[in-house]
Amino acid sequence: MAALGRQVLDWHRLIPLTWSLIARQTTRPGEQKRTTAFLLRKLTMVSSGGGLGESPSVEPQKYAQEPEHRTGLTQCLLEKQRTAVEREKVVSSLLDMGFSDVHVNELLSIQPGTHPQQLLDIISELILLGLNPEPVCVALKKSPQLLKLPVMHMKKRSSYLRKLGLGEGKLKRVLYCCPEIFTMRQRDIESIVGVLKEKCLFTVKQVTEILHRCPCVLREDPGELEYKFQYAYFRMGIKHVDVVKTDFLQYSMTKTKERHVFLERLGRYQTPDKKGQTLVPNPLLKDILRVSEAEFLAKTACSSAEEFGVFKELLAREEEESEGRMADAGSPEEAGP
Repeated sequence: MAALGRQVLDWHRLIPLTWSLIARQTTRPGEQKRTTAFLLRKLTMVSSGGGLGESPSVEPQKYAQEPEHRTGLTQCLLEKQRTAVEREKVVSSLLDMGFSDVHVNELLSIQPGTHPQQLLDIISELILLGLNPEPVCVALKKSPQLLKLPVMHMKKRSSYLRKLGLGEGKLKRVLYCCPEIFTMRQRDIESIVGVLKEKCLFTVKQVTEILHRCPCVLREDPGELEYKFQYAYFRMGIKHVDVVKTDFLQYSMTKTKERHVFLERLGRYQTPDKKGQTLVPNPLLKDILRVSEAEFLAKTACSSAEEFGVFKELLAREEEESEGRMADAGSPEEAGP
């Protein structure tokens, strides 16, 4: 009987300690219910001769964390499943567009981190511009940064290129030679187009043809591009139509000057007069610029490589001296004492 009384007394002393443990170890209602039940079982054990110190304090936390862990794992699995489904849809769409299995695998491996829908949206814009699957693959492999562009940016740039007449298949050469046409600033493109239209006085159709045949002009400095045209028109007597047909604007000024001036000094080229006439028949532009240096010297200039090499050195020196004189003429005179 005395032993039973001591157990009851121990029970009442343990109650305040029990609820203080509950307050420290629980933070949410769900945890509190589970912890309370757990501790009551332990108290029963204490009343039967067990000890409260045997209770591991981490066990209730374990029970509380397991549902959260399961929830995070489930969300991760669902996300992977959604990505796999989206990937399958993109693959199916690309195959419907005419891409082969090889093309699809190449496209998906260009930027592995790219979202499948983003990849599909960018490719769709290129297809709508008239590109075939093969040029699209070439362009994206050459410039993978295109896949990082916002879709709205691609749509706006595509619309602008159509206004310039570069849709319906004409974009293939442009994108191959100048893939940055989608990433460069629009005002830079507009600046080049403005020079061709307003400074060089090409027609809208001629501007489209130039951009299609010589997309490298998009990388030119506007002032240098204007000078290149003026050299062709005034120094060489080349008309607008011939500038377009001969792709004159794609050649560097250095190459053009070296060959043109060399022929002039040999007496084999003459600037036409106002009527377009010359005293000597000028060689065709394709025989001046489109051929290799060896062919140019052998068939057009009828000169040696040694003579041409010496001339190029002299011309470079003349250019430096001319630029120096222009710089001196443009600088303000120093004030006297």
